[in-house]
Amino acid sequence: MSGANIGPLVGIGVDFGTTNSVVALAFEGGHVESLTWPSAFGATDTFRTALMFWREGRKIAHAAGPSAIARAIAQEGEQRFIQSIKTYLASRLFSETRLYGERFTIERLIAVFLTALFDNDGLRGSGGFSARPAVISGRPVVFAGETPDEALAVSRLRTAYDLAGVTGVELAFEPLGAAYWYARKLDREETVLVADFGGGTSDFSVLRFARQNDGLTAKPLAHSGVGVAGDTFDYRIIDHVVAPKLGKDTFYRSFEKRLPIPAYFHAAFAQWHQLSWLKTTQTLGELRKLIQSAEEPRRLEDLLILIEHDLGFELYRAVGDLKAKLSAHDEARFLFAREGIEIEAEVSRKDFEGWIAEDLEKISAAMDEAVAAAGLTAAGIDAVFLTGGTSFVPAVRALFTQRFGEKRVHIGDAFQSVASGLALIAADRAGG
Repeated sequence: MSGANIGPLVGIGVDFGTTNSVVALAFEGGHVESLTWPSAFGATDTFRTALMFWREGRKIAHAAGPSAIARAIAQEGEQRFIQSIKTYLASRLFSETRLYGERFTIERLIAVFLTALFDNDGLRGSGGFSARPAVISGRPVVFAGETPDEALAVSRLRTAYDLAGVTGVELAFEPLGAAYWYARKLDREETVLVADFGGGTSDFSVLRFARQNDGLTAKPLAHSGVGVAGDTFDYRIIDHVVAPKLGKDTFYRSFEKRLPIPAYFHAAFAQWHQLSWLKTTQTLGELRKLIQSAEEPRRLEDLLILIEHDLGFELYRAVGDLKAKLSAHDEARFLFAREGIEIEAEVSRKDFEGWIAEDLEKISAAMDEAVAAAGLTAAGIDAVFLTGGTSFVPAVRALFTQRFGEKRVHIGDAFQSVASGLALIAADRAGG
């Protein structure tokens, strides 16, 4: 927290993300700053959307955010790592799970995470919840999943906040928050297309901003979204570079028949959060039996090690490093080496862009849908504001520069824009 005399806290914005979460505070007069949390790598203003559970005697203990990541890296005994829980919100197929024999609904899991997210010295120093102003939490325009149930997702998210003791939370579209952050310094009317690229969804909003005596006004013209984003791009790398080294498309023998390794082992890589659910006695037992009759047992042994040692996060980091390198270079080296597993490959940006070509088409279609729904063409958009880590992928950025021209395209803070804008919305509604 800043040591300056910045006046009372008048708004809180929460970007509860698939991969990372951010909390921003808006103070009287317009000052905005993000909460920070301690981590093994120093103070961080992004709180990893992750949970770690383990047993302490008869009790189930847990850690969230940076503390969960630290335990995942240290591999401190038997534990269960859960991440990307936001992606389950709109799915009726997932309602609860059992952790060490105890029932956890999705609302309870998210509440455990939110409780840790708000357990912050910065909030306590601003009066805590006894004097807490309104909180606005972001939500995607379209929730992740093949057939997302929006009403269910919204209900679950509200219930999770209530369980965490953060009551009366308002929800707002995430790109609306990013739009407010972009428009805070506007001195003229503008029609803005906002693209917010998260881990699970890509969301678009078209808004008309104007300055009036009482502050900034925003008229939403259209919204759209698609369940394709950073995690999807990660999966393309996994599917082409990593999964074949872990037994994908290999075979085993059963009663003289040559059969493919069941696809569900590798389909779990499509969403990072699914990897932790493979760590069950039944699944691991089936995998061990397959190893005994596999044509390439070493690859499945590596898969078994990956699951048993909860190396999903380490693999995630390696894939993220490769994406970042490919955003700056035409070719990059992928390397993952842990617990005897060694996967190495040279990957070109051209190959990567070929793998994500269909995903880019879906993102482009959602972008066009938002503009058309606003009754506009590309010429009617004064500015384009991009936020989220995937906005740094050259092929993604090219979708916008080719359509709108480089001068109209602006890049925001990859992680802070949404939460900061939501905090400003809360402050405006409070008259701050």
